[in-house]
Amino acid sequence: MKIDFANLQLQYQTYKENIHRNIQAVLDKSNYILGEEVQKLEEELQKFTGAKYAITCSSGTDALLLALMAIDIQSGDEIITTPFTWISTGEMIALLKAKPVFVDIETDTYNIDANLIEKAITKKTKAIMPVSLYGQPADIDVIKDIANKYNLKVIIDGAQSFGSTYNGKMDSNLGDISTTSFFPSKPLGCYGDGGAVFTNNEEYAKKIKSLRVHGQNKRYHHQYIGIGGRLDTLQAAILLAKLPNFKKELKDRQKVADQYTEKLSKTFQTPIIKANRTSAWAQYTIRVKNRDNLQLNLKEKGIPTSVFYPVPLNLQECFKYLKSKYGDFPISDQASREVLSLPMNSFLKKEEVDFVFRSIDKINS
Repeated sequence: MKIDFANLQLQYQTYKENIHRNIQAVLDKSNYILGEEVQKLEEELQKFTGAKYAITCSSGTDALLLALMAIDIQSGDEIITTPFTWISTGEMIALLKAKPVFVDIETDTYNIDANLIEKAITKKTKAIMPVSLYGQPADIDVIKDIANKYNLKVIIDGAQSFGSTYNGKMDSNLGDISTTSFFPSKPLGCYGDGGAVFTNNEEYAKKIKSLRVHGQNKRYHHQYIGIGGRLDTLQAAILLAKLPNFKKELKDRQKVADQYTEKLSKTFQTPIIKANRTSAWAQYTIRVKNRDNLQLNLKEKGIPTSVFYPVPLNLQECFKYLKSKYGDFPISDQASREVLSLPMNSFLKKEEVDFVFRSIDKINS
């Protein structure tokens, strides 16, 4: 049996007719940049998330950049975030010449430990950027209380968590500004790069819409220094074909996660989803001591795995100027040595999950 990690091909075949129809409509109109499908997608995303404004953009990375630019982050400002995440989180802070200030993670959710944030605040702190890692929101109530106390903004990096909830509210509607990614393998993915920024603040929304088209407020008139950050109309058309099926896919991902947990929780540390939250299950991640050996053996059996993430941001070469060292964030360090993500998608069959479990069990026995 050969198992697909994200199974994008089967998903495509399932929705092929609607995807092709939507793509053909764009081709027939030849309106490839900010065509009507982009506006329609933004309206549908607003309905889905409950956020007042959804602004699509060119990637999840650019979504973070636009969010930071919208709150006017400047050189020397500090943004508190987690070291256990994809590079974009810290990278966009540094790109604006601000300073990423890292705080260690929780041992169970891998999200930023909200109880450590207050100690990291200085007079230069402008915002907190939690990451909803692996698909689950961070402890947003505590984070918002801290932000309110110190007059800070909250930008949520929800690249992996579109469709997740916290106290019944969508992850994309939790921060002053929230972001997500539509990278193909994300819970809701397009067929290239894409992302979105969400907010309930009209001023931010107007500014982000301007920033994504080079800071224009009208054609050839530039109010801000911006970027070319638009979502292609073709990608919007693909997302419009997939979005109606997304709630069902989330339920199916949860079923797969439940099956994994039932079989693996006696042997491994399996994901913990807090009682007031749901996960979009971008990844299903276990903790293992013999990761390299297990990963190699599973590969030989046709089971793909991945490590998100083997090197915390504070130890990346590009952040050496922060003068952080191994041991500064011990929970992140340990997680980086032990996390292993198993195949996760809404099309995984029970027999495939059983095969993964039997293979792991046999290797460990």
